[in-house]
Amino acid sequence: MSWNPFNRLIAAPRKSVIPRTEERDFEREVHKIEVLDEATKRLAKDMKKCNECMHTLSKAQSKITQDLAASPVCQSEDELKPLDELNNGVYKLENLTQELNSNAYKTMVEPMKKFSTIFPNIYSSLKKREQLLQEYRKSQAKVEKYQDRDKTGTNIAKLETSKKSLNTAKEEYESLHQPLVDELPKFFEDRIEYFQPCFEALIKSQIEYYTDAYKLFDEMSGQLSDGGQAMTVTNDAYEDQLHMKLNEIRALSIVVDDYYNKPRYGSGI
Repeated sequence: MSWNPFNRLIAAPRKSVIPRTEERDFEREVHKIEVLDEATKRLAKDMKKCNECMHTLSKAQSKITQDLAASPVCQSEDELKPLDELNNGVYKLENLTQELNSNAYKTMVEPMKKFSTIFPNIYSSLKKREQLLQEYRKSQAKVEKYQDRDKTGTNIAKLETSKKSLNTAKEEYESLHQPLVDELPKFFEDRIEYFQPCFEALIKSQIEYYTDAYKLFDEMSGQLSDGGQAMTVTNDAYEDQLHMKLNEIRALSIVVDDYYNKPRYGSGI
């Protein structure tokens, strides 16, 4: 927010219309509102980005399993037939992801957008308050000016008119200033009651998603294992088996690894 609520456009009167401590306290509350506004917008933006990433990941997983299922090798080898079940499982996971993204939008993005619509009204009131404060200061400075002049009939009349204008300016300023002083801190504190159900609903939705996803992956793991038995091989042992199979493939006569025999660019060879 570029507007500075305490920018003085006119020369300040000798007598301050509001105490400096009160002005600093009000400025502090305004800053808290600005930070809250920015955080709310950032939450909505980051949640949308998270949904987009989840959607991209889901589509990538689906594409991989579809390509595997369509592969001639997977279709001709009986040991790879269970990959059809992997394709079905990823399809179910994609539906779970869509549901999670929908819940995230309803529980976070939409509420944050609605909450953000409040801030323009607050800023409008703050801007109006600043205008009234400037008028208040201006009226106070005018009263001081005529108080310093000679007590002629004209100056006395102008002084009385200025005092009436000062009282009017003061009343108008305080009619807006006091509600802001009372309500800005309350609005800031009430944010917790608004945000807490949103976060709670999102977390519950994520717990349900990851629980169902774990069950789904556990089911697919059993289906892809030999004889439908659950895999008991550790990650390290599985990696050793993978390297062993890869070395066997490299040992075949039809496989030529000439990477180290190729000339390097710029080597001069």
